[in-house]
Amino acid sequence: MSEPATLIFRASLRARLYRDIEVSSSSTLADLAEAIVAAFGFDMDHAYGFYSKLTGKLFDSPRRFELFADMEGSGSRSVKGTRVTTAFQKVGSAMTFLYDYGDEWRFRAEVIGTGQALPGANYPRIVSKIGKAPRQYPDIDDA
Repeated sequence: MSEPATLIFRASLRARLYRDIEVSSSSTLADLAEAIVAAFGFDMDHAYGFYSKLTGKLFDSPRRFELFADMEGSGSRSVKGTRVTTAFQKVGSAMTFLYDYGDEWRFRAEVIGTGQALPGANYPRIVSKIGKAPRQYPDIDDA
């Protein structure tokens, strides 16, 4: 079976708060991370990783892909050196995307479909938005 031209991911914070994002199958996890962060209107200014555990202690995940994976003893693979098709091998595959280890934005990233690249389309691209994205840095009065 040939590799699909694109993968469609659902990046969700809650059931009715998500973005569907289509990426090229040649994209890396770093590309996907940037697309998720941008789709929610956040600034890409924190460390992040993808973890096979969907709940609980993410750092105990058997499969981990992190920004600083080249650090000695991390036990993680690189987000920059891993293609999305390696980490997410089929429709239904899901991982936790943890953005900003301090604030712990936990997104569920799941492959919900595949597609063919459209002529002239730029990837990644948002194909659906449900719910209003939270502010990345709420005012102190909002806490």
